[in-house]
Amino acid sequence: MPESLEDLVELLDLEMIDVDLFRGRQPQTSAQRVFGGQVLGQALAAASRTVDPERVVHSLHGYFLRPGDTAVPIVYRPEPTRDGKTFSSRRVVASQHGRPIFYMSASYQRPEPGLDHQDPMPGDLVPPDEAPTLASVLEAASGRKAEDWNKEWSALDVRLAGVSGRQFWIRAAGKLSDDPALHACVLAYASDLTLLGASLLPHGLIIGDRRIQPASIDHALWFHRPFRADEWLLYDQASPSASGARGFATGRLFTEDGRLVASVAQEGLIRPVGLDLDEDE
Repeated sequence: MPESLEDLVELLDLEMIDVDLFRGRQPQTSAQRVFGGQVLGQALAAASRTVDPERVVHSLHGYFLRPGDTAVPIVYRPEPTRDGKTFSSRRVVASQHGRPIFYMSASYQRPEPGLDHQDPMPGDLVPPDEAPTLASVLEAASGRKAEDWNKEWSALDVRLAGVSGRQFWIRAAGKLSDDPALHACVLAYASDLTLLGASLLPHGLIIGDRRIQPASIDHALWFHRPFRADEWLLYDQASPSASGARGFATGRLFTEDGRLVASVAQEGLIRPVGLDLDEDE
């Protein structure tokens, strides 16, 4: 994981190695595989580099095909599938060692007026300035030191917003430029951080539990309204179902003043490793 927000921004600043061909570097990490949010953010950055800056991403859908190798860069090839009068679409293939590890489709739209409504923001929240950091909560739950958790997420500021464990305040740990594409990429990166854990909560488990083998399978993200990823966003999460060693989770992201700016859905692997779920529950 990147050690700072500056490192994350550098990760998202891809090297162009040919027309519609980009290379993303890796952060220094002890992880055995690439964090899914990194691939999401870099793939979105690659796609956005090929689209008119006046068009804003409004949705992406990705599938994780193979674990990423943290020792070598990832190559991203965005395909300019369509540029219409209002919408542009891109398909991105991320590859390592000559094989695809991730597919993503993204759609962009020229901003235009229209009908407007949204769900209300949840209430009974702990304000960000009073909320405990996620690292401190996980230290208490896992016994692993908060400093270790902070090293993993130092590019982001994440805090527990509700006692249920399904709501978090989240923002970039520092100031970003005003580029909307960068804010979308940072949010894509952050959206993969805690979501799969929502499918473990009903079973009294956390995402760092060694009795569970977790991995993202797919990820969808819809951007509804303008936002800044360096300002507090409430990440409200739920898990309607878990079965077949897979967990399904959804999320909504609100600004502090209550605007719904994005929605997320994800299915991931939550395979038990030597765990008798009947006895555990």
